[in-house]
Amino acid sequence: MPVEVAEQVAGVVESNPLMSISPLQYQAPQFDQIKNEHFKPALVAGMAEQLQEVDAIANNPEPATFDNTLVALEKTGALLNRASLVFYNLAGSSSNETIRAIQGELAPKMAAHRDDIYLNKALFKRVDALYQQRESLGLDAESLRLLEVYHRDFVMAGAQLNDAQQQQIRDLNEQEATLTNNFRQMLMAQRDETAVVVDSVDELAGLSEGQIAMLKAAADEKGLDGKYLIYITNTTRQPILTNMDNRALRDRVWQASVNRGIAGENATYPLVQQLTALRAEKAKLLGFDTWADYRLAPAMAKTPQAVRDMFSSMVPKVAANVEREAEAIQQMIVAKGETFKLQPWDWAYYANQVRAERFALDESEVKAYFEFKSVLEQGVFFTMNKLFGVTFKPRPDLPVYHEDVLAYEVFDADGSSLAIFYGDYFAREGKRGGAWMSAFVKQSGLLEAKPVIVNVMNIDKAAAGQPTLVSYDHATTMFHELGHGLHGMFSDVKYPSLSGTSVSRDFVEFPSTYQEDWAANPEVLANYARHYKTGEPMPKALLDKVLASRSFNQGYDTMEYMAAALLDMEWHSLAVDSKVEDVAAFEADALAKNGVKLDYVLPRYRSGYFSHAFPGGYSASYYAYMWSEILAADAFAYTQRSGGLNRASGDKFRKHVLSVGNSIDPMETYKAFRGEAPKTAALLERRGLL
Repeated sequence: MPVEVAEQVAGVVESNPLMSISPLQYQAPQFDQIKNEHFKPALVAGMAEQLQEVDAIANNPEPATFDNTLVALEKTGALLNRASLVFYNLAGSSSNETIRAIQGELAPKMAAHRDDIYLNKALFKRVDALYQQRESLGLDAESLRLLEVYHRDFVMAGAQLNDAQQQQIRDLNEQEATLTNNFRQMLMAQRDETAVVVDSVDELAGLSEGQIAMLKAAADEKGLDGKYLIYITNTTRQPILTNMDNRALRDRVWQASVNRGIAGENATYPLVQQLTALRAEKAKLLGFDTWADYRLAPAMAKTPQAVRDMFSSMVPKVAANVEREAEAIQQMIVAKGETFKLQPWDWAYYANQVRAERFALDESEVKAYFEFKSVLEQGVFFTMNKLFGVTFKPRPDLPVYHEDVLAYEVFDADGSSLAIFYGDYFAREGKRGGAWMSAFVKQSGLLEAKPVIVNVMNIDKAAAGQPTLVSYDHATTMFHELGHGLHGMFSDVKYPSLSGTSVSRDFVEFPSTYQEDWAANPEVLANYARHYKTGEPMPKALLDKVLASRSFNQGYDTMEYMAAALLDMEWHSLAVDSKVEDVAAFEADALAKNGVKLDYVLPRYRSGYFSHAFPGGYSASYYAYMWSEILAADAFAYTQRSGGLNRASGDKFRKHVLSVGNSIDPMETYKAFRGEAPKTAALLERRGLL
């Protein structure tokens, strides 16, 4: 360990819980002992330790073998992996100024650390030697897959470039790490910057008592006595607009949403320009025409054109649905005695009224049957037990990183302990928007590691003493995220690099989206959709309306997603010599070019707050949600025809999809379960667009 590193970590090893393996079950983090000051020393020491391990492998005088090179690489970085998994998970779910400062300082260093491994010429020489003789090594299928994945990753990192080119790659990676970290921090800062302050409760007509109480509590927390505070969610569309009677306030909330990142201290438009230019330059260095070509080469889609073909085949049908929906909404506006033309901030409000009239649905009446705990335990957990035989036992003895986080031990059908699961479902300051799954410990047979998994969401928690009632959308998202969770928990592979959700972006959303549709299964709904006061099941007439309404507004939902996915693809299809002077103009042209520019349906994410495409890991890959949905819809339809909600269906899905991680090519994984390649018809049917 270098002297300067040793000095930084001296005296903290014994007192720093991240420096050694956690004594808790399955190495679950010691959240009750971990403090902010522990992160940097552990991460710095972890990087130094891994580089020592890597150098020993690269400079091994013995000829390269699978064991002394690939297996040895899989065993490196234990400290760094342990510390970084805790740190970056908390950076997303429980951030603060100290954590953000560490992120900013270490982002370029972490990028350089990865380059020090993947641009190590001696190390690549050993990996390449094994790859060239891979057919004669007598490797089992998973070991061969590991070798192929490692070789691909080295090549795509720039291992075959000359010294000057590799230095350019290093510089670009460092810049990208800094820019994405800045983007991420600005998005968090925008939460306070864009919050809408409401002076009078009269302006909040249409909202429920519970919603108003939450807005008042948010204002009180900021010292805004007598006022109400509306925080902007991460997407363009703001759920609160659905029931907001005050049109002027709807406009204010909408403008606060769509104008994020344009100007001010936390303007992200310049970062969009810099990141896309930087990625285009890096792609060219690595031998690709565009960043999209580079990103899709190892994915299921393979090429940007395949993605464009998928969307272009759907745009006319989706646009026609949007026009029909807009016409119905405009008619509702007129029926209410108004004369204005439909605007984006009107859509959710009047669409809700059309929906209520068409299906006689009252959203507040529906939400009364979706109490959070019931959805989680009697809905999500119940379904996973029916499909896979697993049970979730509360573990209040395990420390958590926030009082709202729930801890469980997961038991398999045979009663054996399988994993630790944390559920972090409620919105709070310091948590980034959206919903996601991650791991504190990844499964590995080689390392004898059991999975420790977390699901994170941003459900608005009810005021003290009141039940938290969730929307049906949030209910399905809870199923979705545990689908990711099971992908991590059911992983049964040897090598950590191939375990769990370590699959291509356009496959990773397949297992989770597949689980979403169980939320609407009649048997499942009957078990969890119960009135929060009486415990009575949702009346059949109301249940039928909820199920029938699933396809409502799907033109809008699909179009806003497609617009965002195509916008992402256009940004990352820029050639290296392209220069974008005006972000808003580029955005408008990109949408028009693809036939998805509609005045009242904006992209789910505009460029300035497109967290997936710019600071996140979905650059040129946001299309993956729909690509995965094609797989999920086709697979779910197949399951309904061949058994439905039972162990046989679940066990087959677990065996062929959830347990194999990236040890098998994704398309072969799908075919092993389904028996053939996916078809798109089920997707259109799922969305009610046929």
